[in-house]
Amino acid sequence: QVLLVESGGGLVQPGGSLRLSCAASGSILRLNAMGWYRQAPGKQRELVARIASAGSTNYADSVKGRFTISRDNAKNTMYLQMNSLKPEDTAVYYCNTNPALRSWGQGTQVTVSS
Repeated sequence: QVLLVESGGGLVQPGGSLRLSCAASGSILRLNAMGWYRQAPGKQRELVARIASAGSTNYADSVKGRFTISRDNAKNTMYLQMNSLKPEDTAVYYCNTNPALRSWGQGTQVTVSS
């Protein structure tokens, strides 16, 4: 069974930065397009960043220029560097394949507030 474990969230002031990590079992990161998703209270889960198996990346308009997705296949870990954080980035962040085919992990809470 493939496991996806997110970490790195926390409370940060507007304008601050966080780096999220997604540790995956097996070779899922290397063989699949992967995504970072988020779900804010009362809203549907949305894709914010995607990295193809070949390495190309795509971002939601709301995070473009502020977030960077990357992957270290040797460590079976994917990252999301989040800069210039805004209160509207507050959400639980999840990683999964794209499209999302695996069971969701517990996510990691990101709260942007002064």
